[in-house]
Amino acid sequence: MTAKETILAGKAILGIEFGSTRIKAVLVDEENKPIAQGSHTWENQLVDGLWTYSTEAIWFGLQDCYADLRKNVLEQYDTEIEILAGIGISAMMHGYMAFGDNNQILVPFRTWRNTNTGEAAAELSKLFNYNIPLRWSISHLYQCILDNEEHVKKIKFQTTLAGYIHWQLTGEKVLGVGDASGMIPVDPKTKDYDETMVEKFNKLISTKNFGWTLREIFPKVLSAGENAGYLTPEGAGKLDISGHLKPGVPLCPPEGDAGTGMAATNAVKQRTGNVSAGTSSFSMIVLEKELSKPYEMLDMVTTPDGSLVAMVHCNNCTSDINAWVRILKEYAELLGVSQTPNELYVRLFELAAKGDPDCGGLISYNYISGEPVTGCMDGRPLVIRSANDKFTLANFMRAHLYGAIAVLKFGNDILFKEEGVKVDRITGHGGYFTTPIVGQKMLAAALNSPISCMETAGEGGAWGIALLASYMVNNPKKLNLADWLDEVVFAGNTGVSVDPDPADVEGFNRYIENYKACIPAEQKAVECKK
Repeated sequence: MTAKETILAGKAILGIEFGSTRIKAVLVDEENKPIAQGSHTWENQLVDGLWTYSTEAIWFGLQDCYADLRKNVLEQYDTEIEILAGIGISAMMHGYMAFGDNNQILVPFRTWRNTNTGEAAAELSKLFNYNIPLRWSISHLYQCILDNEEHVKKIKFQTTLAGYIHWQLTGEKVLGVGDASGMIPVDPKTKDYDETMVEKFNKLISTKNFGWTLREIFPKVLSAGENAGYLTPEGAGKLDISGHLKPGVPLCPPEGDAGTGMAATNAVKQRTGNVSAGTSSFSMIVLEKELSKPYEMLDMVTTPDGSLVAMVHCNNCTSDINAWVRILKEYAELLGVSQTPNELYVRLFELAAKGDPDCGGLISYNYISGEPVTGCMDGRPLVIRSANDKFTLANFMRAHLYGAIAVLKFGNDILFKEEGVKVDRITGHGGYFTTPIVGQKMLAAALNSPISCMETAGEGGAWGIALLASYMVNNPKKLNLADWLDEVVFAGNTGVSVDPDPADVEGFNRYIENYKACIPAEQKAVECKK
């Protein structure tokens, strides 16, 4: 079929992902190739000291994104989207969305970016003997309990952003296992919430007499390939305000951005991994066995089909690079030089590749928001140099590229050096890798490992969740997810690989030693500048 025939026949599949700065929709054909796209740009807001998106912004963003997709289809194919073969919803993981009677949200959505949950995360980590990060949903819930927030006793349902959207579109209170593993740990054997931890939590709060237990308020867990409900008439109206989209479309389990990144990079099989580098960054390594002990820098989550994954999550990545590029663009304009943002990024990234392997001694802390791994509960972007450092534009940009992935190295060094984890392939995706080769070269130096990139990985999480929806409806051979991605979607394509340059590895190691040594200066900057 042509793309138009696919759309008219109702064979197209829709994936939508809510990222930190952009909501993106991708329409794919029966061969899982993108045939149309739409997007909406948005930003979180700091309200009463907490990062949030309003429910109004969520729904306006979804509807505007879908309308942009619909416009793209009309312009390309002169047709309307009326029937779809499947839909998948994905979003940034973790955070806190609690609902009471009449399905009303009880407090504004608290995103993964908030770091106010330190007391709760520490207590739960000790209780479970398992690393519970600040951003996980169970940390947010327990912090609300510790803070005696009045709304807790009114909770009827708690979920993630993806789970919320899916619920409103289908009426089903469910969550994909990958996203669920960022609420509370999941047992890879049962592919469900870890029952021992659930019981420990219920016992911990039993004297509060809230009138609910954890399983009563948490969504049901589903694995990739399972049907997660159907688009209701009300849901169709919420998604497509033009009224053309018909209800009845099956939806796959809603997933988090980590799971869709794994799908989009064919990194679901054991001994594979991926690094997502955009507004935030995280690496995902699919493990062959459990680690020897818990580590504060490593989060244990799962693939969309329930395999154990070691995740290194960093709150910050490219935002500070973007800020400096904007400044340099202003300077170029002051000189009367016109540069598109893309041209400027390419030139500056390529210049960074020519900088000294150790950035000439320059250090960049890209902390727009807090970075718990280094003990910074708030963000203060900072550049540090000494008088004798080689302060050139190439070194300046390279320091920022290194800084964007520095914290990733901390956790991955534990995996590779202390735990002896073996990886056959690591694939990079996200804005950091847009300029060919440069981002791969930097990450290869940081991890001392070959880094692959694929053209399709640039499609991002919206394509990843579209693949998961396609897996649900287009898998006649009943292959497992890893084999289906390998054989059907990627057909053996592993992308273009860049090996680590020994000089770059040595330079990055010198950079990271300086970086570690100066962390107290970054912490002091947080303390001093309010």
